[in-house]
Formats: sequence, structure tokens, C-alpha cells
Amino acid sequence: MAFLNMEQHTWAFTFGILGNIISLLVFLSPIPTFYRVYRKKSTEGFQSTPYVVTLFSCMLWMYYAFLKSGAELLLTINGVGVGIETLYIAMYLVYAPKSARLLTAKLFLGLDVGLFGLIALVTMLVSKGTLRVQVVGWICVAVALGVFAAPLSIIRLVIRTKSVEFMPFSLSFFLVLSAVIWFAYGALKKDVFVALPNVLGFVFGVAQMALYMAYRNKNPATTDTVLHQEMKLPENVKELAGTKGGAPSEGRVSCAAEVHPIDVLSTAVDEQGEATDEEVIRDDHNMLRTEQVIKPDMATVVQV
Repeated sequence: MAFLNMEQHTWAFTFGILGNIISLLVFLSPIPTFYRVYRKKSTEGFQSTPYVVTLFSCMLWMYYAFLKSGAELLLTINGVGVGIETLYIAMYLVYAPKSARLLTAKLFLGLDVGLFGLIALVTMLVSKGTLRVQVVGWICVAVALGVFAAPLSIIRLVIRTKSVEFMPFSLSFFLVLSAVIWFAYGALKKDVFVALPNVLGFVFGVAQMALYMAYRNKNPATTDTVLHQEMKLPENVKELAGTKGGAPSEGRVSCAAEVHPIDVLSTAVDEQGEATDEEVIRDDHNMLRTEQVIKPDMATVVQV
């Protein structure tokens, strides 16, 4: 019996180390985004919400790991996550425009300072011992389930646009792998609060991978269809490829001055008499495709 317990502890430690490595890679995935922000001295419309939410999640799991004995591996990875996400948010606040900076500051103060502080204060005053661990654990599970349900908007967007440009296969794969490893860690440690949310993470991750395989060879919806639907995108809107002129305005799609409907072009030809048919056809070919307008942000929330 002692041998089985030792072997179980060894396997739990192994899965915990693997989970730390994979989660660290996911935490570091937004580095290219912030390198571009630093190089261009502009956030270019990138959203700060994923980083604020990730910081909140890491702080909750750190608090849980402090309360629960034998959760050192949870403490290490989420401690690193808190440091990384804090740096991301600080850089965002430096280069974001005033409106985005104010919104980010409000989110940070309301969620990472206000709500987390309230949770810590209430659980310390109202509960103690095992009950406190359970209360904090269920709060972590609730937050994790909410975060794992967030990709539903991405799945809906992929189905509507028939484009997997919004959902990179590699990111979905590593999130599934992370969910499997942390589920195994939680099961071996008999920690339901770690194992339970990763079941949902695995299901959504597999669903994203299946959608990728189903739509990877499909013709994406036209740009006009995507823009006229006025969908609220959960990801970043990047700078248009090949756009002439300056950088786009903060937080806006920089296609308003570059893309014109065909009937507008035809009217211009009739009125001015200067554009040839060849030029109109070339303008038609130069209209932006869906993948030129929207690119996904690599920021994601890691649940452990």
C-alpha cells in the first residue's frame, strides 16, 4: 500500500511538472503581440481583457494553493503567471490610448484588486480550515468553467464565417494537452477542484480541433458578409495587409477608407470617365479577404 501511494505521488509530481511547462508556454504565447506593441509604440486595437482575466484566475489559484497543503506545483506556475500577466498589463497601459487605458485600469481595479480582495477577506473572516479550502476551491472552479466556456463565441464565429483563421489549431491542441495533464494531476492528487474544470476544457478543446478539421478546406465567407453582420469580435483586429497611408486608428478596423463596394466603383467610373475596366477589375481583386482583416490574438487564459 505504501508503495502504491509513493508511485501515485511520483506520477502526480510528473504530471504537475509537465503541466507547469505547458502552461508556461501558453503564458508566453502573447510575447510576439507585445513585441509588436513595443516596436510600434501602439496597441493597435488589441484588447486587454484576456490578460486581466488571466491575472485574476492566477491570483485565485495561488490563494487556493496557499490554503491547501501539497499544492506547491499549483503555486509555482500561477505565481509565474501572475508576474507575466502583470508585465503584459503594465506594457498595455503604457502604449494604449487614453480610452483603452482607462478601461483597462477600471477592469484591473474592479476585478484583480476589488473582487479578489473581497473574496480573500470574506473567506478569511467567515470560514476557516477545510471549509475555507472548499469555498475557495469552488470559486476557482466557477471562474475556470466561465473561462473555458468563452471559446463558444469563437466556435460560433468559425461556423458563421467558415474560416478557421480565428482559431489556430496549434493553440487548441496545446490547450487540450494542458487540460489532459492537469486533469491527470488533479485525479492523482484526488483534488476535484483541479480535475473538474479541465474536463470541460478538454471537451471544448476537442470541439475546436474538430471544427478546424471540418472547415480548414472550406472557402471563407466574403469580407462584406463578415463586416455587414456587425459581429462583436472576441479577438484582435490587426492592421490591414498592404494598406497605404498611416497606421489605423486605435481600436477600429482600418478598412473604411480602403474598401469600396463594386457599385460605388462603377458609379465613379461613369461620372469621371477616367478609370478603365482593367483598373476596376484590379480594385475588385484587391478587396480585402476575411483573413486580411481579422487575426486572432494569442492571449489566452490557462486554467490549472
